[in-house]
Amino acid sequence: MSTSSGPAETWISSYCSTVGHEYFAEVSEDFIEDDFNLTGLQTQVAMYKEALEMILDVEPEDDDEEEEEDEEDDEGESGENQDRMIARQERRHATHSRMASDLSVIESSAELLYGLIHQRYICSRAGIQQMSEKYELGHFGACPRTNCEMARTLPVGLSDIPGEDTTVDGSFFGRTFGALFLLTFPEYDLTKRGVEFLSNTRIQEGSEIINGVYARNIAPGLGRNRIYHPKIYGFRVSEVSRSGPRMQWLRNRPENLTELDEARLYAEHHPDTDEDEDMISGGKAIGRPRPPGKLRIKREGANGSPMNVDTNGVESEL
Repeated sequence: MSTSSGPAETWISSYCSTVGHEYFAEVSEDFIEDDFNLTGLQTQVAMYKEALEMILDVEPEDDDEEEEEDEEDDEGESGENQDRMIARQERRHATHSRMASDLSVIESSAELLYGLIHQRYICSRAGIQQMSEKYELGHFGACPRTNCEMARTLPVGLSDIPGEDTTVDGSFFGRTFGALFLLTFPEYDLTKRGVEFLSNTRIQEGSEIINGVYARNIAPGLGRNRIYHPKIYGFRVSEVSRSGPRMQWLRNRPENLTELDEARLYAEHHPDTDEDEDMISGGKAIGRPRPPGKLRIKREGANGSPMNVDTNGVESEL
């Protein structure tokens, strides 16, 4: 709400401050006004133009001036144009009625459009920095699992298509953000808990890196001796029981994390690759040089004569 001492609250700030929308970052209007960032969204959102105007707090076009001009024109018309004037008035009434009934549709479309824009914004430099600040402040909450010891969490969508995850629509965050966040800020120590996270969140240099992420940050709360086994009077509950443990493989973690090194696995399965690439093995970058190429063979008979237009004195290669 607006006050006399401050500027009016925008639609974006109002939406993000609503209960249940704490996960959302406030997308800058400059990002929204760039048409490149909205490519392809027109086909996914109903009443796209009206929804975009609502997000940017653009007032809809006022038809009062047009009505006044039409009335002035109608004063000079003869009785033969009465039917046309009546039809125009009926059309205006239908337009106003439709605008009132479409308001709720526009609001829902604006929320959907903002969510899809938000998915793209948080993967930009400014957006991911804003999400980093929210992460440090604990806006995304902590994992309730006991062995995770209140580890900080990130919002991640399982699908980029709207409507599939409806608690907070997963498409509003997408599948890219989680991995991109960890690659952008690899220095975060995800093993820190509670107050420790705020006091010291940086990992010391020299730690092992696997797939662009510090090894100690890969599933720190999972693995051997960190899987809960339900027991009754000291006896484990059978896995075939209706109340028994399910899907324990989700909590598994390899003893040797180098098994997850995709660069090393690729190098082992493709030893004869000719492309230049950096392979990471044991946290160290290893560059493999390109093998020497074949020398170009010159034509002995032409000797580079400028009159030879076809090959200019050099053996052409196909």
